[in-house]
Amino acid sequence: MELGLNNKVVLVTAASKGISKAIAQEFSSEGSEVIITSRSMENLHSASKEIEQITGKKIHAVRCDLNSKEDIQSVFMFLIEKFGKLDVLINNCGGPSAGFFDELPDESWEFAYKQVLMSAVRFIKLALPQMKSNNWGRIINITSISALQPVDNLILSNTFRAGLTAFSKTISEQVAKMGITVNNIAPGYTLTDRVTELIKKRSEQNMISEEEVLSNMVKNIPMARMATPSEIAASVVFLASERASYITGITLHADGGYIKGLF
Repeated sequence: MELGLNNKVVLVTAASKGISKAIAQEFSSEGSEVIITSRSMENLHSASKEIEQITGKKIHAVRCDLNSKEDIQSVFMFLIEKFGKLDVLINNCGGPSAGFFDELPDESWEFAYKQVLMSAVRFIKLALPQMKSNNWGRIINITSISALQPVDNLILSNTFRAGLTAFSKTISEQVAKMGITVNNIAPGYTLTDRVTELIKKRSEQNMISEEEVLSNMVKNIPMARMATPSEIAASVVFLASERASYITGITLHADGGYIKGLF
């Protein structure tokens, strides 16, 4: 299937590890010019080298703290100076702190607000004028199943990822006539390095095998397994492609059937 992504300029945030790194690799494999960001230059260099070895295409790495308005502006200035345009924006970030309402100070709320919601708002605000001038653009936000089916001790994620979902739906209606689509991907439980470390930790704490820990974690997933990062990435690349040109304003559940709602 021809996806029409060759030479498209793609920015993927928080892409030194996990799902976003897989997304960057998938776009690179399609021939896109890929820019990745992270707070750690060491992790960025490692990720860039790995992807380049697999795809044979240059990856452009730029340090960015997503909670910093100035860093976000610097990333956008870099890509415009380098490529003169941005075709595809993939917004992602690390998950905000877990915890129950009574446990979280104001500082945690403010940090999560900037991390999850405002980082996407700021990148989209910078990207839209240029996408409008080209009458083409793709904006995809990586949210979470917690925005659709709240997780009890993830109140920060529940709150701000739901807010990002509502924001995206609103923006999608305002730019649809200009050839710009705005969508969300809500991943379910995904077997990233972070989750693998969590499984190992729970195994040691509870003195049970890692296989048993994993079995307990996936028992409510109809597919009886976690996603791989590459499976999430494939969904993202499809929504960014020419093949998805009539899809906008949606939140796609990439969750193995975990969400029980009809919509």
